[in-house]
Amino acid sequence: LPNQLTEVYRQLQNIESDKAPARASVILNGLGFTAAMQSQATKTFSGGWRMRLALARALFSRPDLLLLDEPTNMLDIKAIIWLENYLQNWPNTLLVVSHDRNFLDSVPTDILYLHSQRIDSYRGNYDQFIKTKTEKHKNQQREYEAQQQHRAHVQEFIDKFRYNANRAASVQSKIKMLDKLPELKPIEKEVGVILKFPETEPLSPPILQINDVSFGYVANKTIFSNVNLGATLDSRICIVGDNGAGKTTLLKIIMGQLTPTSGISNTHRNLKFGYFSQHHVDQLDMNLNSIELLQTSYPGKPIEAYRRQLGSFGVSGDLALQTIGSLSGGQKSRVAFARMCMGYPNFLVLDEPTNHLDIETIEALGKAINKYNGGVILVSHDERLIRMICTELWVCGGGQVQSIEGGFDEYRKIVERELES
Repeated sequence: LPNQLTEVYRQLQNIESDKAPARASVILNGLGFTAAMQSQATKTFSGGWRMRLALARALFSRPDLLLLDEPTNMLDIKAIIWLENYLQNWPNTLLVVSHDRNFLDSVPTDILYLHSQRIDSYRGNYDQFIKTKTEKHKNQQREYEAQQQHRAHVQEFIDKFRYNANRAASVQSKIKMLDKLPELKPIEKEVGVILKFPETEPLSPPILQINDVSFGYVANKTIFSNVNLGATLDSRICIVGDNGAGKTTLLKIIMGQLTPTSGISNTHRNLKFGYFSQHHVDQLDMNLNSIELLQTSYPGKPIEAYRRQLGSFGVSGDLALQTIGSLSGGQKSRVAFARMCMGYPNFLVLDEPTNHLDIETIEALGKAINKYNGGVILVSHDERLIRMICTELWVCGGGQVQSIEGGFDEYRKIVERELES
């Protein structure tokens, strides 16, 4: 028994069990769990927080191979920045699937590109992968075109002297040479994703004003107070802050879905909101196809009008006739965008629109928003999308909502200072 006990103590020392509570606390704190939350029972947390717990458990166990599937989906920006920094020093093998472009530029050392039923490996982060892949495709296309020109030149010689007895040996030699040439194929052009928001009519200001607004769902528990903000049809605003800081609540006050506890929220009488909720995709009727869904929401239009609308968001052909339940998450999001825009809104309110989108569609979303001539307020944790489109940041936290200058760089500095402290 003493020998067994000695062995147990030796193993505990090897795994540094005395440091385990502190290490667990560091991980949980980085993922947004306060000291009070860390002592709560798991069953008291919502689904989103339980996903964070599952991530924390995976990180704490320090496996030889860590597999992460969309780890940033349930995280706010502060937790994502912490996770990026934490994984950059990860000692073992990490395999991650993610659509977060900034995360993929910060963490991976290699990219595995799955396409055409094959996997190609690239050294470097995502940005390096794009550069290398683009250059590789250009070289392959140049080789293909050069070979096609060579083939055409040789074939022209063969056709010209095929029945010339004096050139028979030379013609046969050329034919054999053509047969031995490796068969190069042209690069398949990747079909780009295109999203298009509707044109809107200009409105004279003021468009949207929030004056001395306070709000709480229950008495004596204010989420934020004395908020003063404004927006125009030129606005490109991103609302950021920790989960639970009131970002979605602020959106609902802006759209008039919630009434402020005190203060006034004013909007232009002709302002028409297009609202994309992070739960919209789950609320679509899965038994309908996309055309039927638009018909239900906006009846009385010709079929071609619904097809055009869906086509503006990359849902065309047979895809528009598939039941929504059979579509991928990204395709469902595009259908939700199409339905939202069928009412020709002049102000878009987008709550976590990237959750189900791939990198190419997120890029297309950013470009579509930049071309849109109405106002935009966005809640997102996707750093690249925020940098693409937003010119103003509203930060929720500590019972306040404040507009900060300096854009996302300034907000990132604030978050990193908080993480260091």
